[in-house]
Amino acid sequence: MQTAPPCALVIFGASGDLAKRKLIPALYELAHEKLLPQNFALIGFARTEMSDDDYRKECRESLEKFVKKPLDPDALKRLEASIGYVAGDYGDAAAHEKLIKKLNEVDQKQGTAGNRLFYLSTPPNTFEPIIGCLGDKKSAHKGFVRIIIEKPFGRDLQSAKQLNVLLHKYFDESQVFRIDHYLGKETVQNLMVMRFANSIFEPIWNYKYIDHVQITVSETLGVGTRGGYYDKSGALRDMVQNHLFQLMALIAMEPPAALDSTSIRDEKVKVYKSVRPLKPGMIEEYTVRGQYSEGEANKQKTNGYLKEKDVPAESHTETFVAIKLYIDNWRWSGTPFYLRTGKFLPEKLSEVAVRFRSPPQTLFQKQCESPVYPNDLIVRVQPEEGVSWRMNGKVPGGAMNIKPVALDFLYKTTFNKEPPEAYERLIFDAMIGDQTLFIRGDEAEAAWAVVDPIEQMWSQSKGAPEQYKPGSWGPKSAQQLIELDGRRWMHSTGEIEPIIACSL
Repeated sequence: MQTAPPCALVIFGASGDLAKRKLIPALYELAHEKLLPQNFALIGFARTEMSDDDYRKECRESLEKFVKKPLDPDALKRLEASIGYVAGDYGDAAAHEKLIKKLNEVDQKQGTAGNRLFYLSTPPNTFEPIIGCLGDKKSAHKGFVRIIIEKPFGRDLQSAKQLNVLLHKYFDESQVFRIDHYLGKETVQNLMVMRFANSIFEPIWNYKYIDHVQITVSETLGVGTRGGYYDKSGALRDMVQNHLFQLMALIAMEPPAALDSTSIRDEKVKVYKSVRPLKPGMIEEYTVRGQYSEGEANKQKTNGYLKEKDVPAESHTETFVAIKLYIDNWRWSGTPFYLRTGKFLPEKLSEVAVRFRSPPQTLFQKQCESPVYPNDLIVRVQPEEGVSWRMNGKVPGGAMNIKPVALDFLYKTTFNKEPPEAYERLIFDAMIGDQTLFIRGDEAEAAWAVVDPIEQMWSQSKGAPEQYKPGSWGPKSAQQLIELDGRRWMHSTGEIEPIIACSL
C-alpha cells in the first residue's frame, strides 16, 4: 500500500463528536501503520477558542478514550507534532484568511507542498459558507485542493442539485469527495471481490436463481440527544438514501469495465436509474413507516419518540422504514429488494441477505414432513464483519436428517486481526485522490430521485407513522410487507432453521 503524498488536512468541526470519535483516531491509526506522509499537518478549525496546545491535548484525550489498543508512543508523537488550530466562524472571511496563513506556514515548516484536503465535519447549513470561502480563497499554488463532505448531501433532489452547482462553481468533480462511511467498511468493499473474483457467483447472480434480497440496518438506541436534527431528516433520508442504497447498488450493479472510480460509479448510477418508480398508488403497498412508542429497550424504560427532547409533539417523522423495490433491468427482472432500518430494534445489525430459489425438484420433499430450506448468502457488515453461506447438509447417523448449516468467513479469525475502521481507509483514499469509495454528484442525485416520491407522498399523507414497541422488529405492517409475498424477514445473523427430521 502506497504512502500518501505530503499534505495538510483541515477538519472543519474539529471539536465535534465525529472528529473526536472517528477522524482523529483514524489519523492516529494511519500514523501507526506508517501510511501518513512524512510531511503532514493537521489543522483543526472550529468556533471554540483554543490554542494549538489546547487542541493537541483535546486530540490526545480523544485517542485515549476511543482507540481500543494501547497507544503507540512513536505514532502519537508524530501525530501530535503535526497538529495546529484556527478558531473562527465557518463563514467568516477573516477567519479563513487566518486559516490560509496557517496553511502557508505549514507548507514552509512541514513541507506539505501546498497540497490541501478540507474535511467538512459540520452540519449541512454550514456547507455553503465554507465552500464559498474556500472557493474565494483558492490560490494558484501548484498543490492539489480536495474537499470531503459528510452526509447528508442535500435533503432532497432539488437541494442536492443546488449543492452540486455550488461545489462545481469552485471545484472540479475530481476534487470533491462525498463520504458515506459504509463504503469504507471491509465487508462492503468485499462485495465486489466476492461477486467478480469468484466464478461460482456470477452465473447465478440474477433473477433466475435469486428469489429476493434483504438489506437490514438496525440500531438498538433511540435518537437520544439528536432529536432536533433527526426530526428534520427521519430514517428515509438519514439511512435509506445513503447507507442502504449503497449496499443495494453494490449487490445489484453490473460488472464494471475496469476497477476504477469512473467505471464502478457508472454502474451504480445505472442501478438507481433502473429502480421502478413508486407512483402514488404504490406507496402504501410498497412502503412502511413507523415511529417508536414508549416501552423498554436495553433493560431500561424509554420515552416514545414524541416525548424525546426537541421533537415536536405532533411530529410525523419516521424512526423506522421498510421498503420493497424492484430493479427493472435484464438481471433483476421481477426480483424484489426488501430494505429496512430503524431505531430501538432488538439488534445492532447491518447485513445483506441474498435468498436463492429452491431447486425446481426437491428429491427429499416426499420423505420430509418439513421443507428443505433454500440457500442464503449473508454478508455481515456489523457487528461481526464476514460472509456466511447457508446450505443444507445431512446430519450424521442412519436416518436421513437434513439441517441447514453455515459456512462462515469472519475477517478477524481468517486474517487474525480486526478490520480497519472505515474512516481510516476513506481518509487515506482522499489523500491519494482515489474516489472509488466516494459518491459522485450524479450518483447522489440519482439516489434522491428514487427517495423523493416516497418522501413527498408521506408528507402529503394525513396519517401518522405506525407505532411500534422498542425492542421489536418494527410495526406489524413491516412484517406484512414481506409476508404477503410469501416470504419473511431474516431477523438475525445467527438464525439457522431447526433440524429437519425425515426418513427414507
